[in-house]
Amino acid sequence: QVQLVESGGGSVQAGGSLRLSCAGPGRTFSSYTMGWFRQAPGKEREFVASITWSGGSTFYADSVKGRFTMSRDNAKNTAYLQMNGLKPEDAAIYYCAGDREYYGTNPYAYEYWGQGTQVTVSS
Repeated sequence: QVQLVESGGGSVQAGGSLRLSCAGPGRTFSSYTMGWFRQAPGKEREFVASITWSGGSTFYADSVKGRFTMSRDNAKNTAYLQMNGLKPEDAAIYYCAGDREYYGTNPYAYEYWGQGTQVTVSS
């Protein structure tokens, strides 16, 4: 069983920044692609960003392009989501996900999930 643990959520004012972290399994972390998703109350879980195994390629939802940056440090078994210019509509529970092969936008295709971390953005 692969465990993913998110951290770094919190409350910020609009325009502020947060960095989310997702700690993954040791030694095998580089075997997994990673993704970030978010889910606001009453809405479906939506794709935010993803990154390939070595971090060579990243992909973003249009709504976060230019504001969010996903990265990973395989030596630290951790993926990150740097969120700048936060807007009230970014408020949600953010989840990291991992998979051995898939790095697309479909949440149902990812095999492993963290428990989520809350992001609140006040206007």
